[in-house]
Amino acid sequence: MNDNLHSYMKVGIVQLMAYPEMDTVESIRKIAEDEFFGAIEIATAPEEIRDEVMQILGASHLVIGYVGQPLLLNNKLDLNSLVPQQREAAISMIKGGVDEAYMLGARQLAVLSGPAPAKSKYDQAKELLVDSLSQICSYAQSKGNLGITMEIFDREYDKKCLIGPTPEAVEVAKEVKRNYPNFGLMIDLSHLPLLKEKPDFAVKTAKNYLTHVHIGNCVLKNKSHPAYGDKHPPFGLAAGENDVEEVRLFLKALMEIGYIGAGKQNVVAFEVKPLAGQNPDVVVANAKRTLMEAWARL
Repeated sequence: MNDNLHSYMKVGIVQLMAYPEMDTVESIRKIAEDEFFGAIEIATAPEEIRDEVMQILGASHLVIGYVGQPLLLNNKLDLNSLVPQQREAAISMIKGGVDEAYMLGARQLAVLSGPAPAKSKYDQAKELLVDSLSQICSYAQSKGNLGITMEIFDREYDKKCLIGPTPEAVEVAKEVKRNYPNFGLMIDLSHLPLLKEKPDFAVKTAKNYLTHVHIGNCVLKNKSHPAYGDKHPPFGLAAGENDVEEVRLFLKALMEIGYIGAGKQNVVAFEVKPLAGQNPDVVVANAKRTLMEAWARL
């Protein structure tokens, strides 16, 4: 493609992943100062820095996404738990995230399903997940127009989530979206090798429910590699699964379903993380180069 990619999408980045060691305010400011980015994804901002974060974001003209997954993962909470009290705790935690997302001016909040139970409990867990997501969407809808998106993770290798394969994510989304139009799905390119899914299959399967995407890399074949599993290493890694060609195929599929296209401004966000000893600015520059090269080959 010879056209400017920014005319076809809004490029974003997951702040806490790209700059895991940097001061939160400084890393948000760094991204806000970079005109390459039209979107940023941030997690909870502690009260002592919230005003400063809001001031930066308010002046930035960035689309803001709220990363709700750490609220669940760090607290070992599960939206499809078979234990009622545990599921209620997860729902309550995300409702708190919804409140903060509105405070920060976020357009969308992301969640994930809980750990996959025994196979015999899959159907029950999916029903509980639909109920949890419906409660969260209802709460978000009662306060404004915040979108809720469920990110599709692996079921076998790392997070081992209920959702899980893309076709099953669509089953859940279909049920939730029936009553809550503010719900959708997020596909992360870095999770597709872990799901044994190709970009074309995943994107076209989820096309009617797709509201957000991430691009990143993963290591699958070398179990002894420090980035094995769902660690979001830089592109171009010898042991990695995704590079320019996989990003190109992902963009091609996104264009074919109309998620990106001339005049569209849906977000395509980097989720990349430096390996030990790597400079985060170099890793972010790597991601930009990878995207631009993939775009040039479309």
